[in-house]
Amino acid sequence: MRSILVIQTAFIGDVVLATGLLASLHKAYPQASLDILVRKGNETLFDNHPYINSVLVWNKKQHKYRHLFSLLHQIRKSRYSLVLNLQRFAATGFLTAFSGSEQTIGFNKNPFHLFFTTSVKHLIETEGTGGHEVDRNHLLLQSLCTLPVGKPVLYPSDSDEHFVAKWKSEQYICIAPTSVWYTKQFAENKWVDFINKVPNHIRIYLLGAPSDVEVCHRIITNSNSSQCEILAGKLNFLQSAALMRNAMMNYVNDSAPMHFCSAVDAPVTAIYCSTIPAFGFGPLSTKSFVIETPEKLVCRPCGLHGKKDCPLKHFNCAQTIQISQLIDTLPL
Repeated sequence: MRSILVIQTAFIGDVVLATGLLASLHKAYPQASLDILVRKGNETLFDNHPYINSVLVWNKKQHKYRHLFSLLHQIRKSRYSLVLNLQRFAATGFLTAFSGSEQTIGFNKNPFHLFFTTSVKHLIETEGTGGHEVDRNHLLLQSLCTLPVGKPVLYPSDSDEHFVAKWKSEQYICIAPTSVWYTKQFAENKWVDFINKVPNHIRIYLLGAPSDVEVCHRIITNSNSSQCEILAGKLNFLQSAALMRNAMMNYVNDSAPMHFCSAVDAPVTAIYCSTIPAFGFGPLSTKSFVIETPEKLVCRPCGLHGKKDCPLKHFNCAQTIQISQLIDTLPL
């Protein structure tokens, strides 16, 4: 195998989960040049990555399709031995099918799968029989080799570790309170209730993107804690992962920060509101906990990715979670 391209242009968390496949590919083909294609904004996840030769970037927000054809030209010029497509959407299927690669492998849910040299069944079931997403990704390798499933891994640099060292001088927890999808994020009032229950000697860092700062401010303003600090918008992906690695506990939604924890084996408490772990996107850290409502709700799950608002307007999948469930996972 001379050169390999892995395609995953979905959200941050999906790209983090794809890193497990990179480790397996390197183990199977240590001499192969390994590239990855991601959407613009996710490329910094691969800073310092020891197995990646080159990161291709698709800018979906500016001249989306013009850039897509430019990427196709670049891919064809590279003449990859193998293209692995982890996505199930037409645009990346188009790139895969017409890549000019000797082998093209992707999932059968991709509209272009009939043009791949190999297509693999992709299964997500609410009963959990479809396995974890990292297992599903590794199914793409089954026609090539048999290897143990590799866990996701990120590689914060020494400078990343040095940058966050000043926040590690005392015991702390991290909270990542938001999500791309409203119904996947624990309700703001519930975060406030939780923060008010955290012992005063524990520092609390709120993480997220610059767009999450306003939510973090509201949460702190409505709480009684003097131990909170907003780091949202101040840390990049790898710096966030470096900070989370040494936290007493990290409290996250079913979202990218959970996968950051998996990728640096950080302790994590994952809170599931409208989605469920059985979809196959659960935490993989050695020390991990899953929090869900103790009530049986006929409306849950309401979708694979969550929604912009609760369809029934009550958001009981979040509101019926007890704060004691979170406190129970805090090592005291």
